[in-house]
Amino acid sequence: MLAIINARLYTGEGEVFEDAQILMEDGKITAFGDDVTVPSEAEVIDANGAPVTPGLVEAHGHVGVSNQGIGWEGSDTNEATDPVTSQVSALDGINPEERGFRDFLRGGVTTVQVMPGSANIIGGEAVTIKSKPTSVVDDVVLRRWTGMKAALGENPKRAYGQRKKSAPMTRMGSAALLREWLRKARDYHDDSGDAENGETDSCSEDSDGGKYDARLEALAGVIRGEVPLRIHAHRADDIATAVRIAEEFGIDYSIEHCTQGFKLPEFLAKRGVSSAVGPCLSRESKVELEDVGFDTPVALHKAKAAFCLTTDHPVVRVMYLNMIAGMASAEGIGDDAALRAVTLAAAEHIGVDDRVGSIRQGKDADVVIWTGDPLDGRSFASRVIIDGEVVYEKGATG
Repeated sequence: MLAIINARLYTGEGEVFEDAQILMEDGKITAFGDDVTVPSEAEVIDANGAPVTPGLVEAHGHVGVSNQGIGWEGSDTNEATDPVTSQVSALDGINPEERGFRDFLRGGVTTVQVMPGSANIIGGEAVTIKSKPTSVVDDVVLRRWTGMKAALGENPKRAYGQRKKSAPMTRMGSAALLREWLRKARDYHDDSGDAENGETDSCSEDSDGGKYDARLEALAGVIRGEVPLRIHAHRADDIATAVRIAEEFGIDYSIEHCTQGFKLPEFLAKRGVSSAVGPCLSRESKVELEDVGFDTPVALHKAKAAFCLTTDHPVVRVMYLNMIAGMASAEGIGDDAALRAVTLAAAEHIGVDDRVGSIRQGKDADVVIWTGDPLDGRSFASRVIIDGEVVYEKGATG
């Protein structure tokens, strides 16, 4: 049993407890608040009045698949050999010893959804993992399949139309390809259902007969509603196209980046769309990023649309996630919404809020003790606890 005492506790759900305690056992939070009795057998960490929060959540990152400072040898983000590679999984490309994970611990970020990149119209499966040290990524998987990456806008046009002179060369072509493969996946799913019900035809054969298609098998999960399509879209018209196509097929989906979401906040709020906004501090490296900044989180907050904040690590290093939240607070969303945007809202966006994102009895014991105000860019994690185990201490060696 592990206990934190004398903490200024932020639950991630809007509650703040002064002089609080947290009890953790078997990897779970068992009690918290300002009137908790700490058993004599507990190992005690005295926070000495420091702020304590749930572990932060990076809703959209590429840690481990984009190995920092290596080059092509460590670049496993995009299988840019075909515009549709739904059969690949980020899980198979993660190097859990990649040095980027050090940024996660220093920044108090304990959970991350690792995604393929955005070169392809459909890029592959996302996985959500904990950031605790390991040599075997399977040991830190929180949920194996939390999204199917898709992309609209400049990136697929550049990867194929500009560089390879093949489709998609235009936004029209990108949308057409996405529709084509969702339609194929729907037909594939319908045929599979007929086969399961005893209705067979020439398409209902095993892999030797040519029916099995790895790309369609993966996309069928989207059609069945088992996993959301996570659609990279920066420009307002690309966001609208993403929504249009997703609604045509009746699938679960989210908007990733949503840079010009400030131009259509009510449109997104009305449809209940969740957006992972960011990276708000990136440079204007392409035309569709001309409006990068904090206008979108402010607009979505005012419209009561669901959103979280992301660094898109390593585009912006994830250890600045708390600073980005603090800047969003200063821009107008306030401290409660800002902290929620990198904890519970981010967990909700990924679909893992039953496990992480807030201090709540029964949730995973992922807790951070900070050197100062968690929304202050000068603050870093002094201790990081994941699944009830201290995995990082500021200044510790080894």
